[in-house]
Amino acid sequence: MRVVAPGKLVVAGEYAVLDGAPALVAAVDRGVACVVEPSDHLLITTPGDDSFVRAALVGAPTAHYAFSDDHPVRGLPGKPGFGGSAAATVAATAAAGFPAERAYAVHERVQGGGSGIDVYAAIHGGFRSFDLSRRPAPAEDAPSFGAVWSGQSASTGPRVKQYRAWPGRDRFVAESRDIVVQFGADPVRALRENYALLRAMTRDAGIAYDLDAFAQIDRLAARFDGAAKPSGAGGGDIAVVIFPGPAELAAFAAVCPQFIPLRIADGAYPRPHS
Repeated sequence: MRVVAPGKLVVAGEYAVLDGAPALVAAVDRGVACVVEPSDHLLITTPGDDSFVRAALVGAPTAHYAFSDDHPVRGLPGKPGFGGSAAATVAATAAAGFPAERAYAVHERVQGGGSGIDVYAAIHGGFRSFDLSRRPAPAEDAPSFGAVWSGQSASTGPRVKQYRAWPGRDRFVAESRDIVVQFGADPVRALRENYALLRAMTRDAGIAYDLDAFAQIDRLAARFDGAAKPSGAGGGDIAVVIFPGPAELAAFAAVCPQFIPLRIADGAYPRPHS
């Protein structure tokens, strides 16, 4: 048996999602696969850190669980930021036949916190709205999008702590909510507005968010009538880029060597769970 849990790309609504506002997340074909083979013992093999899958497989049926990157991004010196730990956790729980909800608890415990948006994407797939209720929203039509590597990796945890300590969250959360709710009417404009809002918030909160690389990606995207912003907590990892249509996306990709093509992916759990 082979199970694949997709990665995630946070499109809009970062940080505010921690205060209950909605965010938009795409499940993408850069996830984690688990092949289950017969074994007299519980065996776990991974290409790297096994802390998440080992915790997820406590009490699992005896077998050999072999994990690997699904459609890995080649040539990057660090983690790209597609939620690999969440995808691995979900792949493990699905492969062992555990309920999806277990993945949230395991991932939060091992990671030490978070909204659960990456676990949600790996479970349900598609392009969806997420909030802390974790009730699956109907799948939405995804815009023409992709990702661009910023050139460096970043850590989410310290930035989340700084955000939670910032006293100006109420207004920020309300403005973020409005952008996400109206996203479908004009995704390119909404992405620009969300980027501006996040830059202002992180400057005020003292969070290291923006990079020259992100500004350069955004300027290049604008040449093709698109927009870009960091995907997630910022400070590194990847930018999400959105365009009016596939032609503009293709033209951008042709001149951006760090571009990472993506496709919307199904979740690791069957449709009845979504």
